Amino acid sequence: GTERPVLRDVSFEARRGQTIGLVGPPGSGKSSLVHLIPRFYDVTGGRITIDGQDIRDISLRSLRQAVAVVQQDIFLFTTTLENNIAYANPWAREKQVERASEAARLHDYILNLPGGYRTVVGERGVSLSGGQRQRVSIARTLMLDPSILVFDDSTTALDANTERSIRKSMRENAANRVTVIIAHRLSSLMDADRILVLDEGRIVEDGSHAELLALGGRYRALHDLQVGDHAQDGGH
Repeated sequence: GTERPVLRDVSFEARRGQTIGLVGPPGSGKSSLVHLIPRFYDVTGGRITIDGQDIRDISLRSLRQAVAVVQQDIFLFTTTLENNIAYANPWAREKQVERASEAARLHDYILNLPGGYRTVVGERGVSLSGGQRQRVSIARTLMLDPSILVFDDSTTALDANTERSIRKSMRENAANRVTVIIAHRLSSLMDADRILVLDEGRIVEDGSHAELLALGGRYRALHDLQVGDHAQDGGH
């Protein structure tokens, strides 16, 4: 059949220091939208610019240093934790690796391992839990020091307290970058400057957490649903 566009009439601007949240049902276009920024695929209409420059005019290599996507699951190499974190920036100093780990709330865990940062992961070393893998993924991405940092629902395996702690450290270091967060847990988005609610490839609501709650639409319904679930499970 005829291909129809995944996204239509989507237009927004983000400035340095801002956090943009994306929320919507599966298939609403959230991942498609963020995957256009590093050009995992290209726009067929309209354009995306960074600092006024069309991303199609920038080399892919420098674009993907500027735009980093934290994936939900990452590939861990059978090598030291230090090498795994520094994968994106192999010439990095130890201090940089520690700073990225600190921001991803991984540093203390690593220090408690017998080999510290030189502990090997994988088949012949320690095996990491889903949450620890996600923290390695975040630390690895931070090593790029990107201008645009995208979380593609990449904190699902973390408990709420760890996630809150990581968000706090991100906020402290976010002045020079745009942070884009796709999340199912609305608590991940509470501090976003703007939240875009997508449905069938369109932005159907747009505002801050408080504005969207007051609007009483999709976001509000989703919020009430999650708060209801939260109350039933004993508020964990």
